Amino acid sequence: MVLPLGTGENGRDTDPGRRAGASTQERTGLSYLQSRQLRGVILSNACGTMKALLLVLLIELCLGSLFPEKEKNPKYWLDQAQQTLRNALKLQKLNTNVAKNIIMFLGDGMGISTVTAARILKGQLQHMQGEETMLEMDKFPYVALSKTYNTDAQVPDSAGTATAYLCGVKANEGTVGVSAAVMRDQCNTTAGNEVTSILKWSKEAGKSVGIVTTTRVNHATPSAAYAHSANRDWYSDNEMPPEAIQQGCKDIAQQLFENIPNIEVIMGGGRKYMFPKNTTDVEYQTEDKYRGTRLDGKTLTSVWKEKKPKDKNAHYVWNRQDLMALNLDKVDFLLGLFEPVDLMYELDRNNQTDPSLTEMVEVAIKILQKNPKGFFLLVEGGRIDHGHHEGKAKQALHETVEMDRAIGLAGRLTKENDTLTVVTADHSHVFTFGGYTPRGNSIFGLAPMQSDVDKKPFTSILYGNGPGYKLIGGGRENVSTVDFAHANYQAQSAVPLRQETHGGEDVAIFAKGPMAHLLHGVHEQNYIPHVMAYAACVGPNTNHCRSGAARGTGVALPLLSTFASLFILLCLF
Repeated sequence: MVLPLGTGENGRDTDPGRRAGASTQERTGLSYLQSRQLRGVILSNACGTMKALLLVLLIELCLGSLFPEKEKNPKYWLDQAQQTLRNALKLQKLNTNVAKNIIMFLGDGMGISTVTAARILKGQLQHMQGEETMLEMDKFPYVALSKTYNTDAQVPDSAGTATAYLCGVKANEGTVGVSAAVMRDQCNTTAGNEVTSILKWSKEAGKSVGIVTTTRVNHATPSAAYAHSANRDWYSDNEMPPEAIQQGCKDIAQQLFENIPNIEVIMGGGRKYMFPKNTTDVEYQTEDKYRGTRLDGKTLTSVWKEKKPKDKNAHYVWNRQDLMALNLDKVDFLLGLFEPVDLMYELDRNNQTDPSLTEMVEVAIKILQKNPKGFFLLVEGGRIDHGHHEGKAKQALHETVEMDRAIGLAGRLTKENDTLTVVTADHSHVFTFGGYTPRGNSIFGLAPMQSDVDKKPFTSILYGNGPGYKLIGGGRENVSTVDFAHANYQAQSAVPLRQETHGGEDVAIFAKGPMAHLLHGVHEQNYIPHVMAYAACVGPNTNHCRSGAARGTGVALPLLSTFASLFILLCLF
C-alpha cells in the first residue's frame, strides 16, 4: 500500500506543510489535513501519472490563493522595505564595546541552501507557509561569506575548516589544531607545528570556556578547540596506529582533559572513548559496539574529576534527568556525555534521557556567565552534516531548526551590547531544492511537474550525489510509490555514493554584538577567530586594548581613547 503523502510509519503526520494552511477550512470546508490526504489518495490511485499531478494542482487552486491577501497590496512590500531601511540606518552607530562574552554557533554542513530550506521548515512548523519566516540568525545585522577551502583541498572537510575558524590559520584536510606543515596521518610532522585556538586565548585571559556539541566531544569541530592531531579520527588510542603512539602523539580524548586544564563546560557524545576497552556502557549494557575503546586502561571521566580543584564542584552526568536536576549555582565544572558516540537526531531523541541542543546551551550559559570576566562558548549543531551525508534531508533540516532555537535562547540569556555572537558553517553540502514549487509547498514535497524526460514526479529536495540514487527496472525510482516525507527518506541523487559529499561553495557568517561589523564582505575562513579575539581583547593581538581594566567591561574603545587624550591634555596644562 502507498501511504498518503506526508504520512510516516503508524500513520504519523510527518509533513509540516499540513500545518501551514490554517485558513483552508474557512475557504473550502476541508481542513488542510483533509486536503493533503485527498491529494495523497489521488496520487496513489493515479500511480504518479501526469493526470495525478494535474488533479493535485487543481485542488491547490480550488483551496484558494497560494499567498496571503495582504501581499497583493504594494503598500505591504513598500512598508516592509522602508522599515528594513530604517533598521539598516541605525547600524551607522557601531557597537565598538569590548566583548565580555563570545558565543560561536557552528552549523556543521549548514550551507546557504540548508539555511533557506530550514527557514521554510521553521515557518511550516509554526503553521505558516514558510518562505516569509525569519530564522534567529536571519535577524543578525551583519552577514558575510566565508571561503571554506583547505590548504590542500578545494572542497574541504570539517577538521581543516575547524582549525581555520577556531585557530586562525588554514590547514590540511583531516588535521586539527595544527598548521599546514602537518600532513595527515604523519604523527612525526606534528611537533612544533601546533596552533592554539580562541578557546585557549579566552581561557588564558581569565574567561570561562565551554564546548557543546551534538556529535562526539572529540569529533572534528570541537577537537580543533583544544587538540593537536595529524588525524581527526584518532578519537582514542584504539584508533591510532602503533607508530603514532610510539612517536609520542596522543589521542584526542586524552588531549581534551590535558591540553587546556579546567574547561568549565563540556557536553556532547563520545562516552565510549573515555573508558577502558570492553567496559560495558552505562546505558546500552547489551550492545557490544558501545563498549569502551581505550587500550591504556584509563577511565578519563575519573581522571577529569580528580584533576579539579578540591574546593570546586565538578559534576559528570550521562543523562538528561541528572543534567536538569543540577543546581547550577553550585556547579563549577560540568562534563556531560549523553551517548557512546554521537547524540541522537533531534527527531529521534528520547526527551526523557537525552537533552536537546537548546537545553545544553541554556545550562552552559548559566554556568559560564557566573564569571565576571565573561566567557567563550562553542556550540556545534553537528548532526546537520550527518543528515546530509546520509541523504536524509529531513533529519538535517530539523537539526538546523533546533540549532536556531538554541541561537534564540542564547540571545535571550545574554545582552547584545557585551556579547559577540557569530553563527557560521564549516562547509556546505551538495543539497538543493527547486522545481518551481508553488508558495507554501511542503519543503519535503513534490515539484509541481513531472520530468519531461522519464515522465516521473520528483521531490523538490535533491542531492548532487549520495545514497539516494536508485534504479528500479533500469530507470529512476518513482517517488510517488514511496513515503518521501518519512524522517529517514533518502532524497534522490544524481550520482550513486554510499555517503553524500560536502559542497565547495562559500558559506554564510551571521554576526551581532561588539565589533560584529568587522564581519562583512567575503573573507577567508581563518579571519573569523581574529575578529572574535579582537572584539574580546584576547589572543596575540591586543595592542588596541587600553588596559586590563577595560577587558570585559563593555566600555567602547574609542571612548577610552578620548578619555586618555583628555587626561594627557590636563597634565600638559
